[in-house]
Amino acid sequence: MTTVATAVSPARTLATAARVLRQLRHDPRTVALLLIVPVLMITLLRYVFDADPRTFDSVGASLLGIFPLITMFLVTSIATLRERTSGTLERLLAMPVRKGDLIGGYALAFGTVAVVQSLLATAMSVWVLGLDVIGSPWLLLLVAVLDALLGTALGLFVSAFAASEFQAVQFMPAVIFPQLLLCGLFTPRDRMHPVLEAISNVLPMSYAVDGMNQVLTHTAATADFYRDVLIVAGSALLVLCLGAATLRRRTG
Repeated sequence: MTTVATAVSPARTLATAARVLRQLRHDPRTVALLLIVPVLMITLLRYVFDADPRTFDSVGASLLGIFPLITMFLVTSIATLRERTSGTLERLLAMPVRKGDLIGGYALAFGTVAVVQSLLATAMSVWVLGLDVIGSPWLLLLVAVLDALLGTALGLFVSAFAASEFQAVQFMPAVIFPQLLLCGLFTPRDRMHPVLEAISNVLPMSYAVDGMNQVLTHTAATADFYRDVLIVAGSALLVLCLGAATLRRRTG
């Protein structure tokens, strides 16, 4: 009888992460989507507001957190679904590998990419495009990384409910777009209809944008900043746990 480990194994988690990173290395289109597209989008935004740099300053910081979240959500949900539909996930779960090992490995692999992605986008925004940030750029980077990790966690979670890559993409309007509209990017959340404001108060992207704005307008980390960071990090951890609980061997 096969003996299954009763605890998550760091060795198996690292092995899973290494395998996913090797697969990404041989997929240049996905690498370009993850690392280059957010930088290009931030650059495009800067020159859209070329005549009014203050608008870029006010919007750029928020989008610096939103772009990584969206791209990591999209790529992670499709990549994880592909693992399941190809039978790779079923073969792995037939071995003495726990769901936590797999989810942890996926999160670690995509989290590593998220750090690189956020570092490139933040460096481009602050030191090349001239994004005017009153606070520390490193705090801006911290929020960007947490936002990307949140996108990774959401992608892992929703992949369990999709039967095809097309369905995985369809989750974006359901999961990402409402948060995008209600996060305070287009109008302050306290000016929304009370019902919409109440909904926005429980959506993690709202705190991702708030955290970016805290760095934009304060010289040092504030209590609100720490609150925002903890909520985004806690949301990512919660969704990862839900992803491990809902992980299935195959579609259908």
